[in-house]
Amino acid sequence: MNQNLQHILTLEPLTLAQIGKIVSSNNKIVLGQDCIDRVTVNRNYLEAKISQDNKTIYGINTGFGSLCDTIIPQQGLEELQRNLVLSHSCGTGPAIPQQIAKIVLLLKIKNLSLGCSGVRISLVERLVNMYNEDMIPELFEMGSLGASGDLAPLAHLAATMLGEGYVNHKGNKISAKEALEILGEEPFILGAKEGLALLNGTQFSTAYALYSVLEANRLLSLANHTAAMSMDAFMCSLDPLDEDIHRVRNQRGQIAVAAEIRGLLVGSQLAGHGRYSVQDPYSFRCVPQVHGASHDAIAYASDIVEREINAVTDNPNIFDREDKILSGGNFHAQPIALALDFLAIALSELGSISERRTYVFLGANRELPSFLIADAGLNSGMMILQYTAASIASQNKQLCTPASVDSIISCNGQEDHVSMAANAGTKCYRVVQNLKSLIAIELILSAQAKDFRKGVTSGSVVESMHASFRSTVPFIKSDMYSKDLIVGAEAFVEKWNA
Repeated sequence: MNQNLQHILTLEPLTLAQIGKIVSSNNKIVLGQDCIDRVTVNRNYLEAKISQDNKTIYGINTGFGSLCDTIIPQQGLEELQRNLVLSHSCGTGPAIPQQIAKIVLLLKIKNLSLGCSGVRISLVERLVNMYNEDMIPELFEMGSLGASGDLAPLAHLAATMLGEGYVNHKGNKISAKEALEILGEEPFILGAKEGLALLNGTQFSTAYALYSVLEANRLLSLANHTAAMSMDAFMCSLDPLDEDIHRVRNQRGQIAVAAEIRGLLVGSQLAGHGRYSVQDPYSFRCVPQVHGASHDAIAYASDIVEREINAVTDNPNIFDREDKILSGGNFHAQPIALALDFLAIALSELGSISERRTYVFLGANRELPSFLIADAGLNSGMMILQYTAASIASQNKQLCTPASVDSIISCNGQEDHVSMAANAGTKCYRVVQNLKSLIAIELILSAQAKDFRKGVTSGSVVESMHASFRSTVPFIKSDMYSKDLIVGAEAFVEKWNA
């Protein structure tokens, strides 16, 4: 990727495709003039309001949470913001993947650049500089309740601006102080409202949601391609894909999946047309219905996430044109929590039906050898690969217990309902990784089964996919170190694009 390419952030909303391109590239970002002007005007308005001694504004000249009635004198406003960041930097658990942390930073920049948070443009520019120079704050999995913002994780992000904590720079963990030296910057001195603006917001939860929906859309297509190869390798009837069946049910995802798989199997010589059974097992016959339901759930989650990445989610909100400073609850991540829980269930189901196809392949059905290996008995073949798939599919089911139905009262009762979106995000991330492994295992078995159909070809797309997979994972003639198969298949899944 050309390191000199730039993406200009403007006040216009970003689409999932646009932000996906930014996330997947190493391109630098710059603030558009419209963002610079909007942020500057918004800050000037706030400073004018603060200068009115009789004006009390939550989080600007008051304490936080249940301390909202404690008035802070003018000379203590900077210390108030610094103390907020330091006291809230109490995340724990594993450090989150650097890829996700970079998305958090990007989303925080987008959020503040909309000019409703009352921060100085210099603060946004400092975050942009960190992003462009690959100074990615070290954030931790645990600490956010998904309301009042993702406070603890975002406090760790803010703390690095002050020279506290750690960042990952070009693959190396360094102190935030060292990072500032590399950037040629002094520790940032937060002005009124700025610490709160950094900590308030759903960017931690939304970063996990963004990653998950981008991967979900890619993995859904791969799951359809993999199912198509499995259907051919198992010599299934094409009747369940007939357009009329799906037309009369009129579920959009089902119709779309059936159409995609019909297209993938055009020209196949393997389709059994009832040769082996009047009806195929559900895990093959009901692919459009099951994958289609996940298709619709992914579409729902994608829509929610696209709205959230373009949203103002801190508090209070500064409306200079309307002459209002309003305290509300845009930091509450309930929309993201529900979407993440639903998305995790949808992805788990893609993995669950994949594992069932894996199981069916091993039963010496339809002239395929037992456990898809010659000399079964002497060789165990693919037997334990299915065990592994079953273990992963079962863990996904356990991870699908919704986080969003939980709430714990905090802050002396002031924050009496929370979303737990951050926990939904970290769980969904694990479901995504598990789904990659499940598809990888199905691909191993599907390709192996297809190779036993000598002299008979599938459609051109499936044949091309099979050939590409075989350049990474070999046909198994006798037992080998199976972990190497999984590693190769997972690498194929990770790089695959339709």
